[in-house]
Amino acid sequence: MLEGVFTALVTPFDKNLKIDREGLKKIVDFQIKEGISGLVPMGTTGESPTVTIEENMDVVEMVVKLADGKVPVIAGTGSNCTEEAIKMTKMAKNMGADYSLQVNPYYNKPTQEGLYRHFMTIADNVDLPMVLYNISSRTGVNLETETLLRLTKHENIVAVKEASGNLGQMMDVINGKPKDFSVLSGDDNIALPVTLMGGNGVISVASNIVPRWMEEMIGSARKGHVEKAKAIHYDLLPLFKAMFLETNPIPVKSCMSMMGLLEEEFRLPLCPPSDENRKALKEMMRGQGLI
Repeated sequence: MLEGVFTALVTPFDKNLKIDREGLKKIVDFQIKEGISGLVPMGTTGESPTVTIEENMDVVEMVVKLADGKVPVIAGTGSNCTEEAIKMTKMAKNMGADYSLQVNPYYNKPTQEGLYRHFMTIADNVDLPMVLYNISSRTGVNLETETLLRLTKHENIVAVKEASGNLGQMMDVINGKPKDFSVLSGDDNIALPVTLMGGNGVISVASNIVPRWMEEMIGSARKGHVEKAKAIHYDLLPLFKAMFLETNPIPVKSCMSMMGLLEEEFRLPLCPPSDENRKALKEMMRGQGLI
């Protein structure tokens, strides 16, 4: 099962807005040194909407090679086109990825039956464990619990990144899922309650910055050390809140640039934070002792 903290990796760009290969190596090395449970390249935080398929797969391949079997890699290969998702997932498997991350098809807003057929078709065509990614705020459609539980019957569908923000829905999923199916929070600010309710951890944005602390919080929660986990949660709460000052991954990349982990570069339509929010991010980072 997938358990622990899995970093939703940012994608570093150079001044020419090309993939920064050395920057990516620095980030992956930092994550592994800090004891992260796994890496998730090319999700929302990786700015997947503004990279080409070739760039997407290039990043996946680089992360797989850099991880070198030390931690599992969950490759973002989702699409609103089922055939494209199958093609990319086959490529990820051939590159050595351990799992694929499959987001709800966006913009075309399929029905629940359409969602079911989309994910089942990918799972039927590629023998690679799949993590579903439910994020209705980005995709315009929610993967309802009934549909999700139908999908858990497929042997290749092994986990869900739950980013609906609906704790009631998450509790229903945790309560109804098979024992060997993982539920991972998709939001740092509710990762602790989701874990304490029986979830298995988090696919995290904040762990780009504080991987060790995120692992300590989730690990403590899973061991039943609730007071310690709560203390870490509240210590990190200013960071969690700051990650929502602007659209993800603008705040996290800005903070990582302050740490010297990457150049603060974005592909349009994303852009650097406002002066006011940059000031707030810097104050938060200083307050957290991160710069």
